Amino acid sequence: MTTRTVDATQELAAFLRTRRERLNPDDFGLPSRRQSRRTPGLRREEVAELAGVSIDYVVRLEQGRGLRPSADVVEALSRALRLGPDERVYLFDLAQQRRPRNADSPATTAVPPLAQLVADLSPLPAMLMNHRYDILAWNGEMARLLLDFGTLPPSQRNSMWLCLMHPRIREFYVDRELVVRQGIAHLRAAWAAHPEDKALTDLITEFTTHDEEFARLWAERDVKVNGRGHKVIRHPDVGVLALRFEVLMPLQDPDQRLLIYRAADDESQSALNRLYAR
Repeated sequence: MTTRTVDATQELAAFLRTRRERLNPDDFGLPSRRQSRRTPGLRREEVAELAGVSIDYVVRLEQGRGLRPSADVVEALSRALRLGPDERVYLFDLAQQRRPRNADSPATTAVPPLAQLVADLSPLPAMLMNHRYDILAWNGEMARLLLDFGTLPPSQRNSMWLCLMHPRIREFYVDRELVVRQGIAHLRAAWAAHPEDKALTDLITEFTTHDEEFARLWAERDVKVNGRGHKVIRHPDVGVLALRFEVLMPLQDPDQRLLIYRAADDESQSALNRLYAR
């Protein structure tokens, strides 16, 4: 049995037709027409009006006539057709357009199931962050390993801010410049992906203004997102620890990132056990 390659143009046409036909005109408060509806759902001209495009454009899209709508048009059609989040993603993929980030509500609080997962990961140190390194949730092991973030004002619960500004965390990493460099490379990628995020822009401005090291490394324009790696820390209570980390992005909430630490060797695991027993 052979599977044909997806024809994105024809699938886009069929998808738009089916989404239009499933809509109930009464839900849109549209004026009644004398002519009875011969097909279910909205008419093409009604979708065109709701999306702010021409009727001819909608017709050509639904006929699969080789058009590639822009990201703005795809977004307008998504709203007009009242697509759900997964359908919206699918439409952007079919149109071969990059999906815009949600500019209205970047993650600033932990999604409850993910906050519970952070707690359930004990005894592994774990915490939840957003794209700008704001710390949204953490478990007791992470608090013992790094810092009790609950004692800090919310504006300071940011792992990059702590690394640059907090007197204890500044001296925490054995290879501090590497950690800062990797964090900056991630922030630059996040900055490009979230141009609408004023809080992130303000944070970067604060760092470049008040920290010479950050300003120097930011100017190098390194870009890299690290989902896995190795860090060596100098803990004041149990000494040097070698740790491996994983960063996971949930499918349902891709703006939240789950960071998990594990001991890199037996000696570090023993040190972690002593730390947790204190």
